[in-house]
Amino acid sequence: MKSLGNYRALLAKVDEMTAGISTAHAAHITCHRGCDSCCRHLSLSLVEGVALAEALSSLPEDKACFLRAKAKAATADGPCPLLDNGECALYVHRPIICRTHGLPILIDEGDGQRIDFCPLNFRNVQTLPGDAVVALERLNTILAAVNKFFVTEYHAAGTSGKDRLSIAEALLLEV
Repeated sequence: MKSLGNYRALLAKVDEMTAGISTAHAAHITCHRGCDSCCRHLSLSLVEGVALAEALSSLPEDKACFLRAKAKAATADGPCPLLDNGECALYVHRPIICRTHGLPILIDEGDGQRIDFCPLNFRNVQTLPGDAVVALERLNTILAAVNKFFVTEYHAAGTSGKDRLSIAEALLLEV
């Protein structure tokens, strides 16, 4: 889908950044396949939701039906409906929040900033170098701009002008 081009370019940049952090700081990152306690039912921008729906439609029909059924049964406070035996069924197509989760992120709060990351990562590390930190506000600003441009080009049936979609809602979109 042509209108997802900007989003896919952003994903490539995010993957480059997160791979650099993961490689440079591998000794301090414990995230691995099957480590899924942070995989919750989150909300996404429309561009991310449509990208997930498109990825779901490329799966074999039985797998897609299974995930749609999980999406229909999902609860807002439950695990991500894409979790299947501790793994993301659409890992290659996961949203940006999932790509950066667990890594150190710089969060703007009021007049200050703080760094947050998975408590299993960076244990016994007193300081973090700047190249290990994702500037969340900057990344969210870029994603918002990509989403705004996407929304001007594309309107998904069933979104009713929503700013954000749950992962379950995204999986039930018809693309």
